[in-house]
Amino acid sequence: MQGPGPENKHPMEGFPQVCFIRNTVRNPNIIVGDYTYYDDPEDSEGFERNVLYHFPFIGDKLIIGKFCAIARGAKFIMNGANHKLTGISTYPFYIFGNGWEKVTPESAELPYKGDTVVGNDVWIGYDALVMPGVQIGNGAIVSSRSVVASNVPPYTIVGGNPAKPVRQRFDPGTVDRLESLAWWDWPIGKITEHLALIVSGDVDALFNAASNA
Repeated sequence: MQGPGPENKHPMEGFPQVCFIRNTVRNPNIIVGDYTYYDDPEDSEGFERNVLYHFPFIGDKLIIGKFCAIARGAKFIMNGANHKLTGISTYPFYIFGNGWEKVTPESAELPYKGDTVVGNDVWIGYDALVMPGVQIGNGAIVSSRSVVASNVPPYTIVGGNPAKPVRQRFDPGTVDRLESLAWWDWPIGKITEHLALIVSGDVDALFNAASNA
């Protein structure tokens, strides 16, 4: 057995609320890795509705790695939500035309935070909100209803509004080792073979197994 097929929209038979979302995303500016799932009993195939203000003319990307777990209601605010901040009013008069387009700002006048990037093996909790341009490292955990407005280091648990570090999952040396190991990039057969170690807390054993494979 090599685990569930990554091309299967609903890998849990009879349980459609879990969806491998790479198979349902159609926006070319949303890039999702294999085995990343969205859990939503209302519409697990509709993950894209949670990516907000994502206008194609801006060109920013949402990039999500492999083996991520995304809970119901998690949302991603993209750069299209930003308004010009340097004027007296932040109201976007120009979008309504009829003469108001004369105050259309230049692209450089609008805040732009870049792509939003979620690493591999990241768990994003219920109703969490990720702001534009945020980078979330591999192995991180975002607590339910957190507002993530700044970068999250690898293997860090964050929570609150704005989200702050709660604790590190591993010491810095172990994090460096796990980053170099990058088990999520292994062939699926190798992942399946070493699954018991991947879900254990024994980093040394996983390293030894990987080096002897």
